[in-house]
Amino acid sequence: MADADLTETDLTETDLLAAVLDIEGHVEAGGWDQPAQLFGLVPTALLRAERPDLVDQLGLTGPGPALTSFEQARPPEDQALGEFLAGITWPDQVVAAAIVLERIVLPPEAEADLAASGDPLAAARDPRAQEMRIAVAAARGGRSMCALRMRGGADDSVLTGADLVPGLATALLDTLR
Repeated sequence: MADADLTETDLTETDLLAAVLDIEGHVEAGGWDQPAQLFGLVPTALLRAERPDLVDQLGLTGPGPALTSFEQARPPEDQALGEFLAGITWPDQVVAAAIVLERIVLPPEAEADLAASGDPLAAARDPRAQEMRIAVAAARGGRSMCALRMRGGADDSVLTGADLVPGLATALLDTLR
């Protein structure tokens, strides 16, 4: 990479937060009930240096974001997400990766009820169930950032933080090693 490029050691929480919010917003524009989506994150400075034609095509004007995301092939629906992520490797130019998926979440007291039922679809039918969109980005340097949006919530109700979905962040980080 060129000297002007953002490296994983230069990447700040703010850079990663901006990227994960941008990606979640991109997915949000398509509505709910979408399959999992995977993104590679490349330093915008690298694109400016090596692919100015692509920068123009993407409309990245001014200083732009620190990271530019590229949507990848979607995980196969018949493959477990962990298995899919375990098979991914990224080129050096990709300094971070992100994934967006939707899950049903329940309050802790509902989990015991579900475990006792033995019904794998019980969570979806539980009246306490809520749908959540989870966006997680992880960088080669070990940083991660998450954005969570509840279905039916206000447009601006996105919870963000570094350790909201640690297992998914770790699995994503492992793809970058």
